[in-house]
Amino acid sequence: MRILHKQQHLPPLDGPRLQEPHPFHGAGVPPDEHNGAPLVPVARRERGSAAQAAAAQHREAPAGKDVGTEAFELRQLGEEDFEEFEALLRYAFQVSTSEMARIGWSDMEMKQSKMPIFEASHVMGWFYKGHLASQIVIYPMEVNIQGEICKMGGITGVATYPEYTGRGLIHALIGKSLEYMRSQQQIISYLCPYSIPLYRKHGWEIVSDKMTFAIKDTQLPKRHPVDGQIERVDIECKDLHRVYKYFALQEHGALIRGKLEWEEYWRWDSDDVMAAVYYSADAKPLGYVIYYIENEVFSIKEMVYLNQEAKYGIWNYISAHFSMITKVEGANYTGEPIAFQFEDSEIDESIQPYAMARIVDVPRFLEQYSFQFEDPKLALEIEVSDVMAPWNNGIFHVSWRVGRTFCEKVNSWSTGHRLSLDIKTLTTMLMGYKRPTYLYNNDRIDMDYHLLKTLETLIPPDKPYFSDYF
Repeated sequence: MRILHKQQHLPPLDGPRLQEPHPFHGAGVPPDEHNGAPLVPVARRERGSAAQAAAAQHREAPAGKDVGTEAFELRQLGEEDFEEFEALLRYAFQVSTSEMARIGWSDMEMKQSKMPIFEASHVMGWFYKGHLASQIVIYPMEVNIQGEICKMGGITGVATYPEYTGRGLIHALIGKSLEYMRSQQQIISYLCPYSIPLYRKHGWEIVSDKMTFAIKDTQLPKRHPVDGQIERVDIECKDLHRVYKYFALQEHGALIRGKLEWEEYWRWDSDDVMAAVYYSADAKPLGYVIYYIENEVFSIKEMVYLNQEAKYGIWNYISAHFSMITKVEGANYTGEPIAFQFEDSEIDESIQPYAMARIVDVPRFLEQYSFQFEDPKLALEIEVSDVMAPWNNGIFHVSWRVGRTFCEKVNSWSTGHRLSLDIKTLTTMLMGYKRPTYLYNNDRIDMDYHLLKTLETLIPPDKPYFSDYF
């Protein structure tokens, strides 16, 4: 059986790129040895003409020369700065002309792919002698936090030319980005990290995992009877979008995808990527799988289902490829291993941290957060430390009245229900990635042991689901 797929939004590629580095990776490059400012690689085989020109401009300030930050100008980037913005990304993430040619992209196509994000985002940068030296991008999005749709600032495109590292430029840009996100009521920020230690230093913490699995063809589940059927569809199929929208509105941590988010979701995928939607007996879309097949391997990019019937229907479809494949590989973002679901559970699974997040505005976040119960007799006092956002430092009195959560900053303790923690610990706890007991046992929370039961009851048990990349 040959599976056909018609998709014309990108030119043919030499092979699938689901696992390749994203040329517009969000969270910057590895920190330098001085102060954590990202350091882009200096040695490389080839650069595009735009990157070469930008590098020539910046040779005016040798790395060894001491240039104080007073010589730099911090401002928002405008349309006239796009060429320098794109050149810095190309340099930092080593996207050469030959690499783009290999994957079937032209210089113009690469620029066009970045323009929508640039236009939709708030981009700030440091300029030296009129030329861009360092930058950060704040991408406005929405996420589901325990059932509440919240504004989120996605940090992406963080980069600095190597001759300007060690001056705290990125540190300052992160501080300014937090101020901006707070002004836009973006109460939480996500990023896909290149360096976890760098972003932990600035208050972000791990909140989700990416689990990968490999299943032999002999381990595939046996067919389970279902009433509906599955259909291969175009990746722009509205039913696929409808399934994800309904899923994201129910799933804690999930990104709410609009037109631009869907474009980014597909942007770096091969033309070989396919989609199949499961429909119930009354033609309602209830799930989908996005995948490609190469070298007798069925590779799953994402599987989403709204009920068990859809899950069984999707796995029936995957198992129907038995004669074509030798194994199934895939990614799982639910936070739970899948081996237990199979009759033969001896499958290969691996886990790695995926997304990081940090609360931008503590009182606003706590007032929007959906705690599991409300007790007017209960009051918590949470002392938070945040080295990057001074408005989050201090003691916050949390109480519940008339079906609402109230959070007020106070000068001193007044109740016996007290806990102290930093912003990243508060984030990972309320996001459900790590439970209060685990954090207490690992010295991340300072409080009386008797309060643990209350916290465990207050905070929902759901782990975040996040499968996007920006």
